[in-house]
This record gives sequence, structure tokens and C-alpha cells, in this order.
Amino acid sequence: MSSFLNKQRLAPLPAKLINGGIAGLIGVSCVFPIDLAKTRLQNQQNGSRLYTSMSDCLIKTIRSEGYFGMYRGSAVNLTLVTPEKAIKLAANDFFRQYLSKDGQKLTLIKEMLAGCGAGTCQVIVTTPMEMLKIQLQDAGRIEAQRKLMPETVGPGTVPTKSPTAMQLTRELLKEKGIAGLYKGLGATLLRDVPFSIIYFPLFANLNTLGKRGAEGPAPFYVSFLAGCLAGSTAAVAVNPVDVIKTRIQSMNRGSTEETYSGVTDCISKIMKNEGPSAFLKGAYCRALVIAPLFGIAQVVYFFGVGEYILGFLPGN
Repeated sequence: MSSFLNKQRLAPLPAKLINGGIAGLIGVSCVFPIDLAKTRLQNQQNGSRLYTSMSDCLIKTIRSEGYFGMYRGSAVNLTLVTPEKAIKLAANDFFRQYLSKDGQKLTLIKEMLAGCGAGTCQVIVTTPMEMLKIQLQDAGRIEAQRKLMPETVGPGTVPTKSPTAMQLTRELLKEKGIAGLYKGLGATLLRDVPFSIIYFPLFANLNTLGKRGAEGPAPFYVSFLAGCLAGSTAAVAVNPVDVIKTRIQSMNRGSTEETYSGVTDCISKIMKNEGPSAFLKGAYCRALVIAPLFGIAQVVYFFGVGEYILGFLPGN
């Protein structure tokens, strides 16, 4: 036991990376269909509305693409969510420890700075992951529009067979280099940095309210509820930027749908053509995705699965 505890102190970062990775895998597996609905609802523009709500989107997806159609794009997400969540959670812990003086409680400003650092670090993985995921998730919407609303899709817009993540990656790298995978980087930063600034301080303070005594840890259900509440609050707060990011990163569009050259152009065209309410598209879906995702993530993370795994490795 003493050997295990020593290793836990000597190698906290690997344990945190394992915790974050496992948390991300479990969370994404549970909520991916709702995330798919969010992407398709956000990409709908006036004149090409195929889905009226989240439930309508999921029902139509199952009818046209089968049950596994709800998991279109999940492979790339499950592959990259491990490093993404690991970086996000571990970076936040790193910055919190760095900003803390002699283990004293952080001020709200320092908690927000730590969240800012975590959000900035994660976009290294988040941007290409979201870029590829959105193309795969939205392919079914474009295909359905081609069949049910042919007037909204120009000829040759939709390939007969949906590309794979590897095919998309090779195509983007060939045509645009590494920059192709980082399309929408600015919008991703505008979403993820404020999200982390809101989420991490809110979670830390909510979780502290449920601690057993001054030094004791919070029960797992408190961490879960704190993660759910903080996650859904932050998700709704940054949803307008998520809509912008999703629109910018989508490559395939119907003939009647707008294209965007950047964040400012996207905001201007959405306001002009769809009104302010368009920035709230998919907000409740995003809240339903983020709440359990971060609730599960925090429970796994604070249970310290990574420490147990490290403890059973040879030499520990």
C-alpha cells in the first residue's frame, strides 16, 4: 500500500490522464446520439429544415440510417476524446496547483485563469476531432435532404457513399495541409475557453458545498450532480459560439444554404437570415450532452481509476 501511495504522489499526471481518458470514453458512449442531433439541428438553415426537434431528428435518423446511424462519427470521437478529456482535466489541475500558494484555496479569478488555461490546451485535439466528427454527423442530414427535399441540394453536392474519417483526413491534408484539420480554430477557442472559465470554478465551488467536513472529499453523487449542473450551465452559456463553430466547420451544404468565411461573416449572415434565436439552436441538446458527460467524467476522475491502474502495473 505504501508503495502504491508513493507512486500516486510521484506520478500524478499519468494517473490524471488515465482518469480523464476513461471518463471521456464512458461519457461519449452514453450521449453521442444526442450530440449527433445537436449538430444536425444547428446546421439546419431557413428553407432546408428537415428536423423539428431532437426527438424528431433521432426518429428520422433511425428510420433512414438504422440504429447505428445515431453513432455516425462516433469512432473518431471515441478515438480522440481520450486525449481531449485527459488534457482538459489534467491541465486544469496543473494550472490550479501552479496558481495555488501553499495549498491555499484559489480565488475566483485564479480558478477562472486555470479554466482558461485548460480550455486553451484542449483545442490542440478538440479542433480536428470536431472538424471530422461534424462532417460525418451531418452527412446523413444532407443525404436525407437530397432524398426528401431535392430542391435544397444542388447536383453533385452529396457523394453516393459517406466518407470515412481517414478518407476525410487524407483529403484535407492533401488539399490544405494541417491547416485543413484546424478550420474553425478561432471559433473553437471562443467556445472552449469561456466554457472552461465557467465550468471549472462553478464545479469546484458546487463540489466543495457537498464535502464531508473541511478536509473530506465530496461523495461521488455530489461530484456527479456538480458536474451535471456546471456542465449544462456552461454549455448553454457558450451555445451561440458552438452554433458558429459548427457552421464554419461544416464542408458539405445544400445549394440554398449559406457558406461562411469566418466568425464575423457567420454571425452577420445568421443574424440577417435567421435572427438571434438561431444562436440557441441545439442548446437543450448540448445541455443534455454536456451534463451527463461531465457528471460521469468527474465521478470517474475523482474515483481515481488511473491511480488503481498505475498501482497494479509491474514495479508499483
